[in-house]
Amino acid sequence: MTGTGGFFVLLSIVVAAGAVWKAKKMKQEVDLFANQVEETIKQILSGEKLKETEEVTEDSLWGKCGERFWQLYQGWNQKETDALREKKRMKTLISDISHQTKTPLANMKLYQEFLQEEELSEKGREFLNRLGEQTDKLDFLMQSMVKMSRLENGIIQIKKEKRSFYQTLTTAVSQIVPAAAQKEIELYVECDEDLMLEHDRKWTEEAIFNVLDNAVKYTESSGRIRVKATRQEIFTKISVQDNGKGILPERQAEIFTRFYREPEVHGQTGVGIGLYLTRKILELQNGYIEVRSDIGKGAEFCMFLPNQ
Repeated sequence: MTGTGGFFVLLSIVVAAGAVWKAKKMKQEVDLFANQVEETIKQILSGEKLKETEEVTEDSLWGKCGERFWQLYQGWNQKETDALREKKRMKTLISDISHQTKTPLANMKLYQEFLQEEELSEKGREFLNRLGEQTDKLDFLMQSMVKMSRLENGIIQIKKEKRSFYQTLTTAVSQIVPAAAQKEIELYVECDEDLMLEHDRKWTEEAIFNVLDNAVKYTESSGRIRVKATRQEIFTKISVQDNGKGILPERQAEIFTRFYREPEVHGQTGVGIGLYLTRKILELQNGYIEVRSDIGKGAEFCMFLPNQ
């Protein structure tokens, strides 16, 4: 009995030792697998060239997954290559369209200037003025379409720099002053002159101008527009508030879509992509835009750009 008992004790020790060894080996394999997965994901995300897995034991954890990671990398890399090729093709197409339309439009404007110096009948003068309006509208449409296409296809690169936001805001406002003065609309601007913000100056000016342009168009003569920039905890808020006709609640989400124009204002100039461009520009800077409005009480457009 003693010998048998000793044998079973020894057997138990051997089994326990085997279990410990297996557990230790499993832990080592799991740790190795986790390190290999982490390193591979880092390489893929950083854009490093991934080497094909070599000398992999099929029974190991990495052996079952390594080949899948290689296939994932190849697929990802191919999609990026295709996207880059398509982006270059689109850039060329947009440049061609822009170039091909510039010359005819410039010629049309030149001919109009020549005709302005000629003696025309009252009716002829009226037609010439209408032709000028339509030419300007076509020019504006083409420029807007080019901007929209570049933004949507990622051709335009946003270059954010920490700089004076006061300067950006006042430049955008100065561009709308003539249109506001023509309608005798009062403009009020409030912004700390020391306000610094990391942003793309050129495209942020474009975004703010589009909102201001919209406010001037839909505010009656002798109206009022208030512009205010406020630094908050996470975002800087740029508010453009008018006392115009206001926007119906059910339409407030639609106004930021491409080519949307409210049914009642088709007599106004524009093609309906200004607010859409503003939304895209802000999103490319990790910002956003929202609107608050009551019919007959005007509207407030609030643009938000991150402080960091």
